Amino acid sequence: MIAEFGHFVLVLALAVALLQAIAPLYLMQRETALALPLARRAALAQFILVLLAFLALTYGFVRSDFSLAVVFANSHVAKPLIYKIAGVWGNHEGSMLLWVLIVAAYGAAYGAFSKTQDVFSARVLMVQGWLGGAFLAFLLFTSNPFARLLPAPFSGQGLTPILQDPALAAHPPLLYAGYVGFSMAYAFALAALAGKEDGQDWARRMRPWILAAWVFLTLGIALGSYWAYYELGWGGFWFWDPVENASLMPWLAGTALLHSALVAEKRGTLKRWTLLLAIITFALSLSGTFLVRSGVLTSVHAFANDPERGLFILAILGVFTLAGFLLYGLRLPHLAADRPFKPVSREGLLLANNIFLATATVTVFIGTIYPLILDALGMGKISVGAPYFNAVFAPLTIPFALLLPLGPLLNWRDGSVQKLQNKLALAATAAALVTCGIMLTRGAVSLMVVVLFAAALWLLFGAGLDMAQRLNPYRTRLHKFWTLPASAFTSPLAHGGLAMMLLGILAATQWREEAVVAASPGQQINIAGVALRYDGLREVDGPNYTAEQARLTYLSGAHQGGHLYPERRFYEAERSQTTEAAITTDLTGHFYAVVGEVSGDKRVLRIWYHPYVAFIWLGAVLMALGGSFALATRLRRQI
Repeated sequence: MIAEFGHFVLVLALAVALLQAIAPLYLMQRETALALPLARRAALAQFILVLLAFLALTYGFVRSDFSLAVVFANSHVAKPLIYKIAGVWGNHEGSMLLWVLIVAAYGAAYGAFSKTQDVFSARVLMVQGWLGGAFLAFLLFTSNPFARLLPAPFSGQGLTPILQDPALAAHPPLLYAGYVGFSMAYAFALAALAGKEDGQDWARRMRPWILAAWVFLTLGIALGSYWAYYELGWGGFWFWDPVENASLMPWLAGTALLHSALVAEKRGTLKRWTLLLAIITFALSLSGTFLVRSGVLTSVHAFANDPERGLFILAILGVFTLAGFLLYGLRLPHLAADRPFKPVSREGLLLANNIFLATATVTVFIGTIYPLILDALGMGKISVGAPYFNAVFAPLTIPFALLLPLGPLLNWRDGSVQKLQNKLALAATAAALVTCGIMLTRGAVSLMVVVLFAAALWLLFGAGLDMAQRLNPYRTRLHKFWTLPASAFTSPLAHGGLAMMLLGILAATQWREEAVVAASPGQQINIAGVALRYDGLREVDGPNYTAEQARLTYLSGAHQGGHLYPERRFYEAERSQTTEAAITTDLTGHFYAVVGEVSGDKRVLRIWYHPYVAFIWLGAVLMALGGSFALATRLRRQI
């Protein structure tokens, strides 16, 4: 009965979404004042209805209602409660319901918190209504989460073991909140184009939503990276998997959009570019959905392998992308020209970094899509992996990192570095000296890596200069740190976080050490100047699995006397196994151990040492924190 109720409210939600999409347009022609109230109420009603459907599906998972096909395929009575709840979105149907819920949530939030009473807001909600209606139709016609199995099975097939991890509770919701959040930028862009908005107001109102989406996507990608790092047992943090790339592309484009919208708001320039970026960023978000769910690629992240679903999503992608580009093309000749600015100015530096970000997005897009196009045309299968992406990313990263600190330090329209040359020279000298010190202590690497290290350190010191400049007006309040405005920390934290991430990536990839040993109990293993002893295996029982657990004891080093406990887990219900890495974590480096297969009477152990790898995820958190501070500042103003 609960499942039927969930299906019923989804049908109602589709009807309400269509009402939200169509009715305000009619009212705009007759009773303009009624368009926005209707759109707001429809957005709120759509959200409530989708939320009720989501709760109904959650109830089915918690109660192990195996008469629901999606519960049967992705759950089991022995599964812990946390994975029953998180398992709601650990499958195609449930994850798409979560997607629709977040679309509806953004629309309802805009309707509730937007204080501006105008037709523009109604148009934004109309676009959100069309998006919600499209994905609700996709859900109901191709991916019904409430489809029944009759007769009902007594037990389920279980959730894929690799998904039975606490990260499942947070990673998809964060990622989807980022993906879907860029739908608001798309809605603002279409509303501005449809309403012939030539002013800067739309950019001001758009930026908080871009910030929210960017923060969520940053955290989602970082958490996914860390999840893959400790769960898959391969010792890496980024594989350049096509689905990973599908999340990186809207992040790169969204980062460019975030900065161009700032210029459009503050200086009334780059408006055309900002509108185009908003359309492209959301199109890239939709393309990621298509890649994951169409079956066109094989990935650990892929949810579905169904051509019907793939064609439906491709149709959604095509319709909304073409609609955006068509409206943009029609309105482009009528958009006001940008205000002039000099190359050496804050606008000039932000535009330059936009170009580098856009170029990086294109290179990732080509590397991801090109193999799929060749396969579709019957021209063979190829794989584009890390060598290509590393080769094209490094040259783009260097000028991007070198220019990034300068933007916040320059004035708008007509900047000058003369007043800053002493401080910049000091930062450059410090970056060079620290780089030399690192190379002398760590050993020789390629010239490209040396330059990348120097660029990352320059970015870090530049963020420090930016922080000092922002705090200077509040120097009398520094003893009351908590009273300082959040805006003082936005770009320094975001740029400093990016610098830390780059340093972590470089250190972990250039100087990591690896030991692969077929060890007997009592055998000593040496790695990174530290001795460990393999103590043997024991059998342990989990809530829905059994495991072989190895124990490694530190004989020397900072962790002397401590232990590592890597596992191989066996899931009877799913008839599969996973590798659970054991990690000793600190800021200076990770010791990472995996227990492998049997080799005669010995056990294969794989042990890595990753220096400063924690900087990658710490940097991502700092970037998200900087974005959150900027968002908090914006929320104090009118959305």
